[in-house]
Amino acid sequence: MKAIRFASLIMLVAMVLVACAPAVTSTTTTTSATPVATIPPDQLAQKGHLLFCTDFPYPPQEFFDDNGNPSGLDIDIGNEIANRLGLKVQYVNSVFDSIIAAVTSGKCDAIISAMNITTDRQKQISQIQYFQAGQSFVTLKGNPNKINSPMDLCGKFAAAESGTTEADYLQGTGDYAGKGLTQQCTAAGKQPITVVVAQKDTDALQQLQSGKVVIYSADSPVAAYYTVQHPDTFELAAGGQVLEPALEGIGVPCGGASDCTNAPLSAVGSGIQTALKSMMADGTYTKILQKWNLTNGAVTLP
Repeated sequence: MKAIRFASLIMLVAMVLVACAPAVTSTTTTTSATPVATIPPDQLAQKGHLLFCTDFPYPPQEFFDDNGNPSGLDIDIGNEIANRLGLKVQYVNSVFDSIIAAVTSGKCDAIISAMNITTDRQKQISQIQYFQAGQSFVTLKGNPNKINSPMDLCGKFAAAESGTTEADYLQGTGDYAGKGLTQQCTAAGKQPITVVVAQKDTDALQQLQSGKVVIYSADSPVAAYYTVQHPDTFELAAGGQVLEPALEGIGVPCGGASDCTNAPLSAVGSGIQTALKSMMADGTYTKILQKWNLTNGAVTLP
């Protein structure tokens, strides 16, 4: 990605999102001559296509390149999965905190969007692990508020995207109910954290840029990406510590079960899992991670 000023980047992202939000953002791949698996056409939202719900932008996992095309780790993995299923691929730009509802209502076939595997989400959808990341804090250059450890956030303002494990960890909600960082602060006799929850990840980052919060929290690859792209504006807080490492999963509907925790994979899920296994077996998966310098997030399918 070309180096551009951060303010211009935010404006460009906003323009792209406005332009693309009502429509389906599409990337077409050359389909494989011999698919490793097939999905019955009546199980797909659109015949001949695999539709992924994805929350743009969240670089380096998903973002729009300089030409407005989907790019990133998740995009490369999604493209290859569709290719191995003999399908064209499309990406439906989605708001993260309603992305599960989008896939369960049939707006897309699967979610690929840096989504951590959690107990709560596994009740709603099946999740196929494909990557691992933790959480990191980003602060302004020079770390003016001296956030050298997570507990230094006590009594301060922090921003995260709505529906993410970062927001849950800070607030003590979801899988972190009653045991989040703000609860750790109060248990230590300190002031709670004021968490600013933004609808889009770029909105959360802008809270930091404008000085309304002292840190922005995101998945570790995303946090690192912004500090590398804008070294004069941002740096990692808390000594670059990676917190709460977790698996990320491709989400698929589980076939109408009221609790998806132990439900078998649907035809869509089985096809995606088979394609992912073949990518791991022949080294394509590793090459994609190497392209994005994210090999430390590699996983194997159980």
